[in-house]
Amino acid sequence: MTSLLTRALLCSSILCLAGCNDGSGDPKAQIGANPKLPDIQQYLLPPMHIARIVGWKKDETPTVAPGLQAKVFAAGLQHPRSLYVLPNGDVLVVESKAPKAAAIKRPKEIVMGFIESWATSGGDTGESNRITLLRDTNGDGVPDMQGVFLDHLNSPFGVALVGNDLYVANTDAIVKYPYTEGDTKITAPGTVLTPLPGGPIDHHWTKSLVASPDGSKLYAGVGSNSNITENGMEAEHNRADILEVDRASGRWRIFAGGLRNPNGLSFEPQSGALWTVVNERDELGPDLVPDYMTSVKDGAFYGWPYSYYGQHVDPRVKPQRPDLVAKAIVPDYALSSHVAPLGLAFSAGTSLPQAYRGGAFVGEHGSWNRQVLNGYKVVYVPFADGKPSGPAQDVVTGFLDNDNHARGRPVGVAIDKTGALLVADDSGNTVWRVTAAHPQVTQR
Repeated sequence: MTSLLTRALLCSSILCLAGCNDGSGDPKAQIGANPKLPDIQQYLLPPMHIARIVGWKKDETPTVAPGLQAKVFAAGLQHPRSLYVLPNGDVLVVESKAPKAAAIKRPKEIVMGFIESWATSGGDTGESNRITLLRDTNGDGVPDMQGVFLDHLNSPFGVALVGNDLYVANTDAIVKYPYTEGDTKITAPGTVLTPLPGGPIDHHWTKSLVASPDGSKLYAGVGSNSNITENGMEAEHNRADILEVDRASGRWRIFAGGLRNPNGLSFEPQSGALWTVVNERDELGPDLVPDYMTSVKDGAFYGWPYSYYGQHVDPRVKPQRPDLVAKAIVPDYALSSHVAPLGLAFSAGTSLPQAYRGGAFVGEHGSWNRQVLNGYKVVYVPFADGKPSGPAQDVVTGFLDNDNHARGRPVGVAIDKTGALLVADDSGNTVWRVTAAHPQVTQR
């Protein structure tokens, strides 16, 4: 019976992939402080539209907004997921693959896993789960040194440096390594600062990391172990949270909760507030629920799994928690539904035009569960007085070709020492560097 049901679900999903109309609305209506939230739709299996990976052809680059240019910073990588710029300008590229998780036997998960596997990058048989160092010694925007900085890691994602201590957030622990400025390789064994919720399921395995401005604390983003608690509430213990970790002792507490999959943790320079981008829940329709970016308040609850975008109740969760729904905070800024934001960086420096200073860049990995693809780009959200002040602007696009195949998919974003934008493309296996098309523009 299970096998028959699996085949039936697979057939229905392929029909959706073939072009069914799921009623997707205008993605731009869901960007900003007051997104349009349609009625809930529920499915046995949601419509799916996977952008098959085709890679970048020779001399192809992403499309950028007027006044900008994009060039390859590094190619031939293995799933570059996040980026970290060291004080001396060296760029750390975290190359990472998902850990082996416990098998989920339900037919829907089997089918969804099969469909999603179509979107993985090809030719990725090389080494990963490591950190590669890129160094541009002459400042021409092209690394002249590239090598393995740290390897044999367990599905790493977040990196933070405090003094001479380099912290790496593996999927199951924050590990500390000794670092001296100028090091090109770390060979010393790391020491575990604190474990993080990992397997055996480990649905959202990426663990973001950022250090507080004074260096005393680390903040780690831990995503949920399911879409909407289908693996049971016990599997969600200490998940869908941002953890505050004491750097001296390794002790931690939940700083904020109800965040289904928080990534890209960054401190906004003007206000000093912690911000994150969040992947919201699926299977309520092509336009629910908008992914978002938000400042993170100490002790706050943001709804997952009981409600979304404030007090909008999710009827799938049993039993309900009206006490928590009443506390749920509305996020600051919607990014549109299913764009899958994974990277966040606040702009700085002078390598970009004035129009791209003071705001936030967001890497949107792209949708898989709405017929009209959404995301697959890097957007810029202008800020004023520490808050978003206008509509998101497309900055780096062209990851989709005219046939809706994916040349690549952006993930982490970072600002290099000069102020240029770096973009990790985990399906194109490339890091892109975006600068002003004409450097004199930056001198205004």
